[in-house]
Amino acid sequence: MKKNNSDKIIMLMKMRGEIDAASIAEELGITKEGARQQLLKLSEEGLVHGVCKKSGVGRPFTYYSLSQTGLAKFPDNHADITVQLLQSIKSLLGENALDLLISDREKSSYLRYEEKLKGSKSISDKLKKLVEIRSEEGYMAEWKKEGQTYYLIENHCPICAAATECQQFCRAELKNFRALLGEDLEVNRVKHILADDNRCVYKIEKKQ
Repeated sequence: MKKNNSDKIIMLMKMRGEIDAASIAEELGITKEGARQQLLKLSEEGLVHGVCKKSGVGRPFTYYSLSQTGLAKFPDNHADITVQLLQSIKSLLGENALDLLISDREKSSYLRYEEKLKGSKSISDKLKKLVEIRSEEGYMAEWKKEGQTYYLIENHCPICAAATECQQFCRAELKNFRALLGEDLEVNRVKHILADDNRCVYKIEKKQ
């Protein structure tokens, strides 16, 4: 289904975190006034909010980001039932059973990712494949390179409720990324949705 400009703006904010009207206009190929009208409509609907920021000399700019209502348009799949199941496992079978469950998920995910990454030699090739896989799973992933440093960015977490209840999920994912990308690379999570960042970001660079 074709997205209207409001939907495109919401998606841009999800991917960028915050953005001004001029950047929205450029991205969507519309006028700045058109972008401002769309932002006003979204603000009235409670989907976005704006913050004025001064950047150097000149008048301040208003940067817009998604409100909690806007973020709710990107749901955490089956959040309530997942949390209930995790709590039941802990109460009925204990922490050890939960650790075994997460360890098994970590292993099966690693084997599936490893198969998909087979034949990828360079860091960029591996990240391209990893981004495809993670995006298919709902993480809205992308990657970029700045100088000699690479970044894996995940703009959404489809298992956020489960990860909030049990942060071993996040530790397992970081462990898998380190193993998949190679021992010669340092992989660290520098932004984390569970730490109130708007996305998870992994910094990847060669070990000294």
